[in-house]
Amino acid sequence: MSEPFFIGSAELPNKVLYAPLAGCSDLPFRRMSCRYRPGIVYCEMVKIDALVRNDANTYRMLDYESGMHPIGAQLCGSKPKIAAEAARIVEDLGFDVIDFNCGCPVDKVTKDGSGSGMLKTPDFIGEMLSAIVGAVKIPVTVKIRAGWDDKSINAVEITRIAERSGAKAIAIHGRTREQGYKGKANWDHIKQCKEAAREIRVIGNGDVFDANDALRMLSYTGCDAVLVSRGTMGQPWIAEDILRAIEGLPALPRTVSGLKENLMEHFEYIIKYQPEKQSLLDMRRVGCWYLKRLTGVRELRMLLNRSASTSEVFQHLQNFQWEAIEFMKEPVFAISGE
Repeated sequence: MSEPFFIGSAELPNKVLYAPLAGCSDLPFRRMSCRYRPGIVYCEMVKIDALVRNDANTYRMLDYESGMHPIGAQLCGSKPKIAAEAARIVEDLGFDVIDFNCGCPVDKVTKDGSGSGMLKTPDFIGEMLSAIVGAVKIPVTVKIRAGWDDKSINAVEITRIAERSGAKAIAIHGRTREQGYKGKANWDHIKQCKEAAREIRVIGNGDVFDANDALRMLSYTGCDAVLVSRGTMGQPWIAEDILRAIEGLPALPRTVSGLKENLMEHFEYIIKYQPEKQSLLDMRRVGCWYLKRLTGVRELRMLLNRSASTSEVFQHLQNFQWEAIEFMKEPVFAISGE
């Protein structure tokens, strides 16, 4: 479905992209995501400092399988020389695209000027991008927010800087750093960046939770692709829904039994990848993503959170009365470090 989407030399099967989500988009998450054929999936953000000092946990965050191509890595940091070294490491690991994070709003990331802290120094973003672009042959992209706050909206300026620095695409989240995840994403900022761009691809991001949201974003902003973030949590099939909508095909029915099947499979991937203790923690977190889309599951959520083992989690899922459950009209989506 859909036509190929190019980011520089990287050919993606379509223009529905899955964002890197800090603490969320691990290997089990990507296994689930790739079943539904998004244009690209990203590993969660990694700090360039940790990567160049060969931190084992950081390398594990970059785990992927051959069937996941095209696959992207996202770097975060504020040291150009180290950024170049980190980019070469990522390229050597076989990634297809490198993204530079200038959008993460979390305090522990921004305190050293990284993440959305970079928005305060647009020219420095260009310096960082130039260092990364000059170090690798694979395409480099950048993810930003509209600005640090409402008084310093500079997404258009950064789009032009990114283009001059050799970045092949820029993803714009329609909120400021000050907003965090509150309020609505302002898609006008995405539209303005698209109008200012010459060759760089502009990717829209923010408040895409279903196929209609994606169609509205593409139509309103004229952006070249959509980057789905929180909308992937608990509904890994969203790419399939969006692609069918783009092609004018009828939506596939999403059922509670189908959601349960996806949840169980996601849990199976977790226990195959993580040790027991971490698996239990991850299952509680991931379970909330799926169950927040349903009514009448409060008791089940409590049982999952109280479970003392992964086998107990599966037992609760098997014994639960799923036939009485329905989808919520307006599901609540989790906040993540996108």
